[in-house]
Amino acid sequence: MIRPIYLYGAEVLRKKAADADLSDKAGLAALVQDLKDTLTKADGCGLAAPQIGESVRVVIVDGDVVSDMYDYLKDFRRTLINPVITEESEEKVTYSEGCLSIPGIYCDIVRPKKITVEYYNENLEKVTESFDNFAARMIQHELSHLDGDLFTDHAAPIRRKMLSSKLQGIVKGKVHPHYNVKYK
Repeated sequence: MIRPIYLYGAEVLRKKAADADLSDKAGLAALVQDLKDTLTKADGCGLAAPQIGESVRVVIVDGDVVSDMYDYLKDFRRTLINPVITEESEEKVTYSEGCLSIPGIYCDIVRPKKITVEYYNENLEKVTESFDNFAARMIQHELSHLDGDLFTDHAAPIRRKMLSSKLQGIVKGKVHPHYNVKYK
């Protein structure tokens, strides 16, 4: 089911998400399907459960939508349930990030180039996997949502100040993305 995406200013985006209940297989499967349906409709490369109003530790990423720029992400899709970053590289990289919950705003964000993550996949199998480059970027961005952090929180202070009026415009409902949204 396609669900509305909560926008900047919504409380759920600032909460630390609870661990997903692995014993609720049907509920998790329904949530994952809702995330996939919603992400496909919004044409994004990642979505975290808090972005559709569910404060649980579940994210999905889909590299296909950026595979024209990063061909190695063709057919790259992951569902990460209760993910934990166990390692991150000292080497950092800068990419311009955007977010379905903060439409129309992009800024350069510095994050580790490579990470290792422990998580449960859709089949509830425990996985340890390393990611680098833009795959690592997508996952780190989505995992930040699980801790109540948004990419703009990681921007340089002067950039955050420059974005403040645009962010307030989102809170006031002055954006109209092509996908279904919820303001609070």
